[in-house]
Amino acid sequence: MSITAQLRDSVRLPGGRALVRGFALESRGDGSCRVLLRNGHELEVYDLQELFAGERAPAAVFPLPWPRWDRGVHSVSPDGTFAVFSGQRAVRAMGTDGKTLWEYRHHCWGPELDHPHTGDEQEVCRGSEHGSCRISDDGGLVWAHVVAEPEPGDWQERWVVLDARDGRELGWLPLADSAAAGSYHFSHPDGVHMGLCIGMGQDGVLLHWARRDGGKLTGWDVNEGLDRILADVHAGHPGFLTVEHYGADLRLHALDGTVIAEQEPEAADGEADDEDDDEDGIYWDHSCGFVDADTVIASTVDADEDLERARHWLLDAHTLRIRGVVTYPTGPVDSYVRPLGDGTWLTYDDKSATLHRWTRPAPGTDG
Repeated sequence: MSITAQLRDSVRLPGGRALVRGFALESRGDGSCRVLLRNGHELEVYDLQELFAGERAPAAVFPLPWPRWDRGVHSVSPDGTFAVFSGQRAVRAMGTDGKTLWEYRHHCWGPELDHPHTGDEQEVCRGSEHGSCRISDDGGLVWAHVVAEPEPGDWQERWVVLDARDGRELGWLPLADSAAAGSYHFSHPDGVHMGLCIGMGQDGVLLHWARRDGGKLTGWDVNEGLDRILADVHAGHPGFLTVEHYGADLRLHALDGTVIAEQEPEAADGEADDEDDDEDGIYWDHSCGFVDADTVIASTVDADEDLERARHWLLDAHTLRIRGVVTYPTGPVDSYVRPLGDGTWLTYDDKSATLHRWTRPAPGTDG
């Protein structure tokens, strides 16, 4: 079954590809979405809704604390008054005036043990490894993935929780099995739980959840026998959505990791009979998530070298049963997808540097 999408909004946005495959979009539990784009030595912050409404000026601009450092996943406070940056040797909070509010120093993400530093804070050590940070939806906490050195020469990755007002460490959890290439956070819309997904390159993926109640920090992982990427969360679901590291299946989980539903990719109607079609070669992209409480969107763009046959799929969000393949009135769309949870999703056209926002047709008009 084909389901024709409807174009809702478009805006030209150079660099907008990072919204559909990257970490330039920060969603909050109240449904708001902010765009975080690096422009030279600054981080420009836009309200996504205002951007589509025609507002081209950023809502806030933060000077980058380490202009030479182009890694790490950063976060902006819900009220937009400060940003927290994940650096190679520190987590730093800054105001829009460029003043440092606080700094939490940690060991260097550079891969060489005991490598010296020149004393220049702008020095970037060899390697592409990085951590990430996330300000909680209430603006009170900062969660950060960092490196510690409990003893000289001892490397330990940690998940720390900081007071957003002054950077004071409130607690930390060990990440004993991690050898991160990079990471990112997902705050659950319930306002309590925080997720951390750690990519380790060919060594796989680690997935952790935690909560802090009354000063007590509790964490758990869902890594036993798994190798799964945290894809999305939604207020309409108590758990989370994952995709297998190599795209073998999608799974819907409860917060303790219990699998509620799963779905392997399928060939589109009529394609399985094509002798050139290798059904075993179909796999899900890492980009997928909740369109709304009842609908998931996923793609198989990377699985097909013919971009004219790139596919986006709509699935039932409770069973992950495939409802149909998405078609677009403008012709084939070979972009990754980024659902917003409000009934819409984003794609990006590299040729025109245009961000598009789509919605599915009204019930009863699919096809």
